[in-house]
Amino acid sequence: MSRKFITYWYKFLIFAGFIFIGLTGCTQPDSSDSYSAAFVKSHDLHQIETLELQEKETKETSPEEANIPAPEKLELTLEECRALTIENNLDLRVQLINPAITAERVSQQEAQFESVFSSGVSYSNRNRAGATYLDTISGSKSESTNMSLGLDVPLRTGGNISFDLVDGRNDSDASGSKYNPSLSSDFTASISQPLLRNAGKRVSTYGIQIAEHDLQITNAGTKLEVIRVIAALDRVYWRLYAARRELEVRRQQYDLAIALYEQAQRFVDAGEMAQVEVIRTEAGAAQQLEAIIISENNLRDRERELKQTLNKSNLQMNTPTVLIPSTEPDPVLYELDRSKLISVAMEQRMEMLELEHQIAQDFITIGYRKNQTLPLVTLDYQYSVNGLGANRSSSYDLLFDLMHKSHQLGLQLSVPLGNKAAESQLLQAIYQKRQRLASRESRVSAIEYEVLNAADQVEANWQRILASRQSSILEGRLYETERRQFELGLVTSTDVLQVQANLANAQSAEISALVDYQISLVDLAYATGTVFGSAKIRWEPLDMENDVK
Repeated sequence: MSRKFITYWYKFLIFAGFIFIGLTGCTQPDSSDSYSAAFVKSHDLHQIETLELQEKETKETSPEEANIPAPEKLELTLEECRALTIENNLDLRVQLINPAITAERVSQQEAQFESVFSSGVSYSNRNRAGATYLDTISGSKSESTNMSLGLDVPLRTGGNISFDLVDGRNDSDASGSKYNPSLSSDFTASISQPLLRNAGKRVSTYGIQIAEHDLQITNAGTKLEVIRVIAALDRVYWRLYAARRELEVRRQQYDLAIALYEQAQRFVDAGEMAQVEVIRTEAGAAQQLEAIIISENNLRDRERELKQTLNKSNLQMNTPTVLIPSTEPDPVLYELDRSKLISVAMEQRMEMLELEHQIAQDFITIGYRKNQTLPLVTLDYQYSVNGLGANRSSSYDLLFDLMHKSHQLGLQLSVPLGNKAAESQLLQAIYQKRQRLASRESRVSAIEYEVLNAADQVEANWQRILASRQSSILEGRLYETERRQFELGLVTSTDVLQVQANLANAQSAEISALVDYQISLVDLAYATGTVFGSAKIRWEPLDMENDVK
């Protein structure tokens, strides 16, 4: 076989090997093994949209609400409470660190493709014994110094390229060497590329892809936590509003009971009524006083609950500051398009986004596990050039002349017998994907159920507002009628006290319906993955770099 033929065959193998490497790295994923989850922009993950509802035309007007004066009070709007909660809430502080941690995991995975520079110095002094033809033992001494520089470049195709330069000096007393001391220079370039297992960009960047999806999942989970905390704050805020209004009603009823008691006392003093009427009205006033005490205790509980949520440094739970919610309820009838609400929920609910990215991870993992079941076939190629001389200049001159170069090509094959571990991991990934696909259908059904229930609750609470408002008006008229009848001596104070209690209950029911309507709007927004109100909310992960530095 001629030397020329061997050379051409040698070059053909090298060329074919690199073509195979390129095709392996550029192979597109099969449609059956791929799943594309929508990567959401950072701006969208860090901003929570508001639920926009269309106002329905109605002639109903909201009732006038009286401001309750209180000493040492602090008036807070709902927007101010939201801002304080996002800034100070302990649960959010913990949750906002997670995106920073996950982002560092992405950086960690990307760092596997960073090039590595290496260098080294070695020195050796040898004294070897040797036999001569004269049956004597003689020794040879040598002294060598080597300095090396290297660069290792990982490839996204799964391979690796290495460059090494070695500069050496050798001094020996052995005969037969032209240069003593001699200086050598060696340059080596090598590439190693797997052809089946661990080959291709999809496999080599598996860790990066999983980490990027984990970052999206973490951001989605953080956004979900922000929405949950804001929704919980809104509920606490409106419950505090209801407790304060309830206390106002009970104080008003107590004032009416005292007024009735004084009126009965005047009638008794004038001899127009029996003494029993004074006792009855006094007992009624005592009952109202008890209701005030219960309402005040409930109000303190609601204030502590809001203070705990706000977690403001100068507004701890044990402070005597009285919190006044200055944002008034807005009882507006909205046109609820249930189909549109469900569509918004499917787009905005972070649970769905988390699941989509988990399913995408499953498809990526299946592709990776399939690759790991293949045999390990590695193509290795090495190119080296040598230089030698009496000094460093002549050694490098010979190196750059490329006169003494060599090539080495190798192919290694490793086939596992049985391969049960890799096949088991592949089956686990397939089962995991099927499980998540099934859970997605269940989650879609659950979200639709929550949205429809929340919409029905909004409409039911609106009807409660109308009914309780009408009941409160009628009970007010009935109270005025009974009070005038009492002044005329046609009814007893027991009848007036009973009507007073009915009026207080009607007013409490109206407040409860009004607040429940606001809370049901909060629940509807939460069910759709949004917040209710006109102001959008934006959050940012905690910057941990300053703490580390």
